[in-house]
Amino acid sequence: MSGAGRSVRGSGSGGTRALNYATSPLLTSRTPPWRSRFVVILLAAGFSVLLGRALYVQVLAADFYQAQGEKRFVHRQPLPASRGRILDRNGLVLATSVAMPSVQLDLKAFQTDPGPRPARVAQLAGALGLAPADLAERIDGASGTVVLRRHVDEAAWQAVQALQIKGIGETREFKRRYPEGEAAAHVVGFTDIDDRGQEGVELAFDIRLQGRAGQRTVVRDRLGRVVEDLDAPVEPVHGQDVMLAIDSKVQFFAWQRVRDAVREHGARAGSVVVLDVRSGEVLALANYPSFDPARRQNLGGERLLNRALTDTFEPGSTMKPFIAALALETGRVRATTPIDTAPGTITVTGSTIRDAHPHGVLSVAEVIQKSSNVGTVKLALSMDRREMWELYTAIGLGQKPRIDFPGAVSGRLRPWKSWRPIEHATMSYGYGLSASLLQLARTYTVFARDGELIPLTIVRREDAAPVAGQRVLSAGTAREVRQMLQLAAGPGGTAPKAQALGYSVGGKTGTVRKQEGKAYGSKYRSWFVGLAPVADPRIVVAVMVDEPSRGVFYGGEVAAPVFSQVVQQTLRMMNVQPDLDVKAQIVGKPVAAEVESF
Repeated sequence: MSGAGRSVRGSGSGGTRALNYATSPLLTSRTPPWRSRFVVILLAAGFSVLLGRALYVQVLAADFYQAQGEKRFVHRQPLPASRGRILDRNGLVLATSVAMPSVQLDLKAFQTDPGPRPARVAQLAGALGLAPADLAERIDGASGTVVLRRHVDEAAWQAVQALQIKGIGETREFKRRYPEGEAAAHVVGFTDIDDRGQEGVELAFDIRLQGRAGQRTVVRDRLGRVVEDLDAPVEPVHGQDVMLAIDSKVQFFAWQRVRDAVREHGARAGSVVVLDVRSGEVLALANYPSFDPARRQNLGGERLLNRALTDTFEPGSTMKPFIAALALETGRVRATTPIDTAPGTITVTGSTIRDAHPHGVLSVAEVIQKSSNVGTVKLALSMDRREMWELYTAIGLGQKPRIDFPGAVSGRLRPWKSWRPIEHATMSYGYGLSASLLQLARTYTVFARDGELIPLTIVRREDAAPVAGQRVLSAGTAREVRQMLQLAAGPGGTAPKAQALGYSVGGKTGTVRKQEGKAYGSKYRSWFVGLAPVADPRIVVAVMVDEPSRGVFYGGEVAAPVFSQVVQQTLRMMNVQPDLDVKAQIVGKPVAAEVESF
């Protein structure tokens, strides 16, 4: 190799060949200056793009990319708050929340499971009690994590775990439990699947019961497993308990008795209300038919109706004692004042009002005892319409009850100026106005509390002192009417079957034809409202049986026996001492002819 030129010798089968680089056209050509500059510019531009991108990702859009990263790996798990319990007056649980597993499926992890997909879906569906087609439809087309079934029992969750399918997980959610079932369903109500109150106390006190959920921030791996807690968890604030005035034992017994009466008489429905006349507390509010609040799929129709509060009826003869009380209070009559009810009918502006049987001359007390329509109408026509309306208004008719309970209705009481003469007469024995069973029970606290109408509450009162009431009648008038009610509920009255073993009782029957269209048909409602013991009342009990259909429909035959049983059981539970000789209360045989009037 010499001079400016270089050569390379190669060997081959044909000899050697020399390559002279100095004479190569590629190497001898001169590179233009712009080309090197262009390469440098490209390198600088590329570096600038990378630098700008890094600046954008790390500084300008850092929050966005941080959020995207957290979205994929950081998860905020809610920590549900336990809904507060609903308790009866003695602390027994009427509603409580239980943590139960809700089964989830991470679809990304599920795809990595080596087993055949249809077989896995079928296995999962069988363990969860679902149809395979429904489960497959829920999974297909979905992404992320899918909730397969909420609130499964522990046995089902163990069966799902035993399948060892990838992606299966669970989260704990609270589900409501109702230990008293149908007996207290209309009082307690129920919640939806998300634990929001829908009916009853669950709805009325929803805000107090709900509480506030907490939160836990965690990092999950690609299989959905928690690998790290990022922050201290925010603990949930659990809901507050609500203690009701309801006595669960009284409630259950009342529900059983009205259920038996409805079945025995082939009736459509029935209700019972029990009030403590000292505190104004509602001890029982029972309806039949009822429902199981834990089985939401069966909820609907008439079973959900809280008839004792939402249904209004013409109260019938249960209003007669108030007409007698008004006549006594205004000095028009005394309890012994005679009233001629012969011949058992009275005509008012062309309409005839009848007694079930003629009685002749009756005292005011006997008018109530025999439930004479004619005698009551004569008392009512001796007073002004406005007086009657004012008394009915004073005892709460036509007004919505002030009670912490949804669905309570006001009933109907038209202004006195619109009453026609025949309505002046019929309203004296309970036709032409309407009230709920709860309203009717409350009106009788006027007689039980010596003339005071007391406020009611569904929540237990902490103060043991008797609640203050509103004066409606004088104490003397109220006590006189109580004696009349005792006669009505005894031998010779319309409801001897209301007698309670060991306790004196007083009350009034009501047997009302139901209105069908614009006329009264052949269906009845049977009532009995009363108090016990008569000398110093502790409770008021109201009973309604709707449409008894087996030939017996008088309140004294259908509703009064329920009253008797509920009074006996309730007073014993309240440790009220019997005020009558038990032997004296045993009746040899009823006098059928005396159970005759409405």
